[in-house]
Amino acid sequence: MSNFVVIDLGSNSVRLRINHLHANGTFYLTHQAKEFVRLSENMGPEKTLKEVPIKRTLAALLKFKMIYEELPDCHVVAVATAAVRQATNQADFLIRVKDEVGLKLRILTGDEEAYLDYLGVSNTLPISKGLIMDTGGASTELIDVKHGKMKHRISIPWGSVNLSQTFKLNDQISASDLFRAMNQVSASFAQVGWINHDIKGPLIVIGGSNRTIAKIRRRQLTTVNSELLELHGMHLPKQEIFDIMAHGLSLNQSQRKNIPGLAKVRADVIIGGWIPLMVILQELKLPEVIFSNHGLREGLLYEFLQSKEKIKRD
Repeated sequence: MSNFVVIDLGSNSVRLRINHLHANGTFYLTHQAKEFVRLSENMGPEKTLKEVPIKRTLAALLKFKMIYEELPDCHVVAVATAAVRQATNQADFLIRVKDEVGLKLRILTGDEEAYLDYLGVSNTLPISKGLIMDTGGASTELIDVKHGKMKHRISIPWGSVNLSQTFKLNDQISASDLFRAMNQVSASFAQVGWINHDIKGPLIVIGGSNRTIAKIRRRQLTTVNSELLELHGMHLPKQEIFDIMAHGLSLNQSQRKNIPGLAKVRADVIIGGWIPLMVILQELKLPEVIFSNHGLREGLLYEFLQSKEKIKRD
């Protein structure tokens, strides 16, 4: 039995996931952890990673290393997404991670990130057609699924952190700032020819900002029913989602911290994180959303298992 370790360095958080793998291809989760490092903080139009978030990130990676370096027979896969992908000082950052942590980061392209999202969702939820959306801190991935296969994929460079910072969505929200942010995302989607009304759904969403909607609704429902609902595969109608968003929009940052189900560290970027979903739901007239707990990190696991199986066949 071996240990498969995934480190997923995003724009907002860095996550650790460890699975025990058996020789027959089965696996089970043994450990997971998350640190909010906000690596894309204040990157600005110059797209440079700043020293303070870099130090937070290095500290989190060292903390994770202390967890997995004690494990026997470890296979470590460490990936970075939009913040590092877009950074003009990417090379310097990669050297620091290698020198100070001992990790070699694989920088995912937007297409690779979308494909791994697809693997994570399609292996854990029944999906023959529809649209998968992953909203991260500095990018949003969309994957069109037809007949059980990925047909199209795209990554746009807007997510919870850079939308919130660019359009001043951190605290009290003004109508003009909200409109400008939605218009920017809508314009980005409009450049993608296959995003049109032929997509009938379902819409399956992943990413921390999107899952927060399900967590908020789950907390609301548990005041009526004490049984905690499973988030993975949870369905919510569009109107319930819009009601949650409208409530969040009416509050300032301090007030949003008190919303049950919303992590306090997300209160300043959650509105930006909801913008891509707002736009897609309005433009494609999709009636409901399905939430997935599984995406990129699980996709990396399935990618690894598929590669091992291919080696066996060859």
